[in-house]
Amino acid sequence: MPGGLSMLPITIFASGSDEEKKSAAVKNLDDLSLYTAPEHKLRNVEPESAELEQSVATLRKLVEPYTAWCEGTYCKIKPKVQSVVQLGNDTYAYLRNPPKDFYPRAGVIGFTGVLGLFLARGARIKRFIYPAGLMTVSASLYYPEQAAAIAKSSGDCVYDGAVKTYAAVEKIMRP
Repeated sequence: MPGGLSMLPITIFASGSDEEKKSAAVKNLDDLSLYTAPEHKLRNVEPESAELEQSVATLRKLVEPYTAWCEGTYCKIKPKVQSVVQLGNDTYAYLRNPPKDFYPRAGVIGFTGVLGLFLARGARIKRFIYPAGLMTVSASLYYPEQAAAIAKSSGDCVYDGAVKTYAAVEKIMRP
């Protein structure tokens, strides 16, 4: 109810000249200066930048070329990282539900690697060749189809490398 009364016109008798009294016989409450707030003139004042803000801005300007370089490097590395993560997820899924006799076969292949380390006493190159060779032989006995596919693809790569090496040596030897 008080809100409704504020909207009703009220007759106000004010002191002043007779002409003003006649022209302003009926006024709203909003027209009275007593009930209205003066309009504020707001200005947006930017605060002065502090020393910390200035140092951060300077640091950003100095680091900007390096961040651009890192962004380019990130774009190159990102697909490789994603493929490694996908390989890890696939391996995890495979090991959660392995095929029959997977773990005994993996144990035998791992044992041949340890046996290769035991037999490779002495030269450093033996420490690499013996375990890798014995593990390759035992894995190829359990997985002959995959071993044949790997041997074929690696044979093609070795052949291509040998041809490129031969061409490079021949180019160097020419007078």
